[in-house]
Amino acid sequence: MESTAKKEKPAFLKAIGGDKLVLFFAIIIVFVLFTILNRNFLSGTNVINILVAASLVGMVAIGHTYLIIAMQNDLSPGSLAALSGVICALLLQKGVPIVLAVLITLCVGALVGIFNAWMVNSIKIEAFIATLVSQMIVRGFAYIICDGKPVSISNQSFNNIGKARLIGIPFSVWLMIICLIVFGFILAKTKFGRSVYAIGGSAEAARLAGLNPRKIIRTCFIMIGVLTAAGGIVFAARMNAGQPAANVNLEFDAITAVVLGGTSFSGGVGDMGGTVLGIILIQSFNTGLTMVGVSSFWQYVARGALLLFALTSDYIRKQRRDKELLEASMRNA
Repeated sequence: MESTAKKEKPAFLKAIGGDKLVLFFAIIIVFVLFTILNRNFLSGTNVINILVAASLVGMVAIGHTYLIIAMQNDLSPGSLAALSGVICALLLQKGVPIVLAVLITLCVGALVGIFNAWMVNSIKIEAFIATLVSQMIVRGFAYIICDGKPVSISNQSFNNIGKARLIGIPFSVWLMIICLIVFGFILAKTKFGRSVYAIGGSAEAARLAGLNPRKIIRTCFIMIGVLTAAGGIVFAARMNAGQPAANVNLEFDAITAVVLGGTSFSGGVGDMGGTVLGIILIQSFNTGLTMVGVSSFWQYVARGALLLFALTSDYIRKQRRDKELLEASMRNA
């Protein structure tokens, strides 16, 4: 009886999850610390600014949640977001209707996803290297098609997308929230979501169970491509321009958020709820550093340290899961 009681977790830990509770406390610490250092940190205006800044990272993090659970990765979103903004801006300059310009740009995002999946599935390049290739190619095209110069957007109807608000919350934030809910539901409640977890656990076992890992991986890469393109379009509307040099290192903030949220690089583990907390933590941290006057050079160091912390946490969680599985198998033996 005593040993059973020791193994049982408190009810609130079962409901929330121990890792997420740690994230809650980390978010509270970040908010308290930066509020002490700058009283404006928790002002309503700044909270909205944090959410707006988080919206693009959030869109990419949604796609990365699927990919990392499936034991894949993508280093191209920063470049793709920049290319998407430039393409959409150029199309609008040519007089292409807004809806058509947006659809064409989303298709470009899907094509980049297909290209990444082709490299991973067909020529068996590791996702990390394959998407490093596409990161450079896509950024290069972003510079080439606009001659390295920002492309201004004079279409006010399009620019209003970046300024539009509903009950005081910007459109970009609503888009992120809707995508988090929709893709969170797909991941948690549908056959496709269960398939993503299955191939992350063991692609070969999933194949023997009748799943098609290549198709699922391709779908995940297309998903992140479209989500990134959508985020890049909204970012261009906010900036009133397509900027080929924008969103450098966007993917690293997204990966940090996802791993902080409990999604494991070893695959098969994670959920969208953890990603939401990771997004809030990473963007609050980044905004806080800026507000207290930390130089951009030291911000790189701080972000790298946060990514190291996320990866170390993932390693510790994996060791704990392996130990629990070993203990369970020994009890059942």
